[in-house]
Amino acid sequence: MLRSRVKVTTMLFVLILLLMATSCTAKDNKPPDTKPVQSCPSCNNGGQTGMWTYMTCVPGAPGAPGSDGAKGDLGSPGKTGTQGPRGADGKKGAKGEPGIQGSTGHKGERGDKGDSGTTRLASHMNWKECAWKKEYSTDSGLIYNCDFVKKYPDSSLHVYYAGNLRVGRCDQCCSRWYFTFNGAECSSPGTIDGAFYMATGRSHYLHRHRHVEGHCNNIQKGKVRLGFWVGKCFTGQKLADAHTGWHSINRIFIEEVPKAQQ
Repeated sequence: MLRSRVKVTTMLFVLILLLMATSCTAKDNKPPDTKPVQSCPSCNNGGQTGMWTYMTCVPGAPGAPGSDGAKGDLGSPGKTGTQGPRGADGKKGAKGEPGIQGSTGHKGERGDKGDSGTTRLASHMNWKECAWKKEYSTDSGLIYNCDFVKKYPDSSLHVYYAGNLRVGRCDQCCSRWYFTFNGAECSSPGTIDGAFYMATGRSHYLHRHRHVEGHCNNIQKGKVRLGFWVGKCFTGQKLADAHTGWHSINRIFIEEVPKAQQ
């Protein structure tokens, strides 16, 4: 009779354990606990195996962290992000070494025509020289004409004569050589002339190289006839026996130049 009770009791205990295991597995979705069943603290007979007073499923304490696993494969590159804001300008760096010279570039296109410049003359721009080798014994009158084309209305003419001039065969006499512009002597800044006086010289023939030079303003643009003349002096002395040219070249020089400063 006692054996039958023990057998029934044992079968009920086993059945209860199976139901509890099934319930814990369904609740936690975990494999059943494989730890050995502990002794029931409330069992009778001083530690003998008996039935549980009550039973619950209690999770065990977390285990210690495991070691790091092996490094996984390199993932694919991510997408390019949006451009960030511009940063502050950095400090100016040190001057670098000079680079090598580059090749010559292509010739550029021709530029537009510039504005007309102001009138500026150089000494070589417009000039003329009349030269001859001939002697003139004229005491009063025209010696030679030299024609010139003046380009600008506000320019001046620089002229000179260089050659041999003589006065002689008289006492207290004078001869004057001078320039005319289109038949009139220069008025601005003044006449261009040279006077040669001799006190005593009835038997003298003083052939000397002479030079007569000056500038004339207010000459119109275009053709200008420059005349070289000889005649009486303004001093009142009688006219000398004049001679122009003697075994040398006579030379008249004409040059167009900028007007003088005021």
